Amino acid sequence: MGKRIISQARGKGSPTYRAPSFNYKGEAKHNSYTKETISGVIVDFVKCRGHSAPLAAIEYETGEMVLTIAPEGVKVGDILKAGNEAELKEGHVLPLENIPEGTFIYNIESTPGDGGKFVRSSGTFAKLISKLGKKVVIQLPSKKKKSFSSLCRASIGIVASGGRPEKPLLKAGNAYYKMKAKNKLWPRSSASAMNAVDHPFGNKRTSRKSKARPISKNAPPGRKVGTVAARRTGRKKR
Repeated sequence: MGKRIISQARGKGSPTYRAPSFNYKGEAKHNSYTKETISGVIVDFVKCRGHSAPLAAIEYETGEMVLTIAPEGVKVGDILKAGNEAELKEGHVLPLENIPEGTFIYNIESTPGDGGKFVRSSGTFAKLISKLGKKVVIQLPSKKKKSFSSLCRASIGIVASGGRPEKPLLKAGNAYYKMKAKNKLWPRSSASAMNAVDHPFGNKRTSRKSKARPISKNAPPGRKVGTVAARRTGRKKR
């Protein structure tokens, strides 16, 4: 029988799982879409609980104030440019069609003008692989290759704060406050430790707790957990 599992409850959007975006400093994005090259100056760096990387507050010559993801190697007072004729320097924003192959980029737009959706975590970067007409192929940090429109914009460089994961949390209290900042569900119980009403893997209190088993791809959404549509089961024979 199908269950209302955690992933479905999160998708509903109740306050239990909703991100506290009202506590965030603002949306991290590129400047308003324009083909003209404009300059801006970094006036401050901002730490936001909703972002793993520091944010740079940039004031452009048009009067627009933008919070954007900061790259490595910039400081307060640096001049950053955005547009078709901007130089290939850390933090500059260019369309993908104007970026040479092999360049490290981050904060890549999914559609032209959306402000940036991909490669935004601290210490990450993507690499521009090739250009195929109006499409540009980019290798993401996961090594997966994805094609984007050549009009989409991206920032040059590597996202700052790359050493963040190297510092251990040491105790559960630090992990608790880290998750609470973004209202993440933590700690997360094992599915096999739940009751039968909470998860398809839940079971009664016996020595064999889990009911994990392969499930058909035609199963209802609440039952489709674990090994979905497994090609084979059991121990492999030699």
